[in-house]
Amino acid sequence: MNGKEISRDAVELYNEYIHGDLPRRAFLKKLAGIAGSAAAAGALLPLLEPNYAWGQQVEENDPRLVTDYVEFAGSSGPVRAYFARPAQQEGPLPGILVIHENRGLNAHIEDVARRAALAGYLALAPDGLSFAGGAPQDQEAARDLFGNSDGEHITRDVIAGVPYLAAREDCDGRVGTVGFCYGGGVSLLCAAREPAVAAAVCFYGRPLRAEDVAKVTAPLMMHYAGEDQRINDSIPAFRALLDEYRVAYSLNMYPGTGHGFHNDTSAARYNAEAAQLAWSRTLNLFAYVLGPEPV
Repeated sequence: MNGKEISRDAVELYNEYIHGDLPRRAFLKKLAGIAGSAAAAGALLPLLEPNYAWGQQVEENDPRLVTDYVEFAGSSGPVRAYFARPAQQEGPLPGILVIHENRGLNAHIEDVARRAALAGYLALAPDGLSFAGGAPQDQEAARDLFGNSDGEHITRDVIAGVPYLAAREDCDGRVGTVGFCYGGGVSLLCAAREPAVAAAVCFYGRPLRAEDVAKVTAPLMMHYAGEDQRINDSIPAFRALLDEYRVAYSLNMYPGTGHGFHNDTSAARYNAEAAQLAWSRTLNLFAYVLGPEPV
């Protein structure tokens, strides 16, 4: 089922739930009101919540890839990260830092990292919640742990993945970043803080502040959902800053989509057409700046 077939009110309620502090009981009660009954809400719930089996576009044991978990130095200790690279690698490759949403590293983000590796890159997906014991499998528990942890600590640890990746012997020193929701904003922040970043891509993430925009020299690409008022209200001011500081950027709007349209673990939010187009544009930017040829 495509997200277009599910009530927009239900999708927005789920976004409020997963991005805020709405208790699950209150979320389910409101969902029943939208769906018309508790039974209807129960049928709708699996289409809203993540099902990682739906979002596995690249198998974990794909023979074209080599994958593993690695650790690198964070601001107060080791950061655990998922790593993927082409199995037939010859010589150093550019790197891609893949940054999670507001629930830490999970199977979906690991799959996105494998997609990046299949395109010819070293892909690193840090778990920003490593210092707090790691991201829980349960999404509400992960949301709550993320919300109750030091946000600046999470961000510092994620961004530390850039110099780690650039310094690896199998990396050629050039790094691109891509992130989703929380990770989208951090991807942009990487371009302001880390000189190794050659391009940064943001999926429906928070814009940069003026002092950070002033530091950006790499090209940026932003993907926004047409029906995502919470994020989209900030776009005009952000564009004005990018223009003022003469930052090279492309801004892509996907009409009829909601926040999280790239996340294929949620049938209610996922929009296949927009997600595929946004990902192809992302890879084309990385290919233009980093190589290899677009796929």
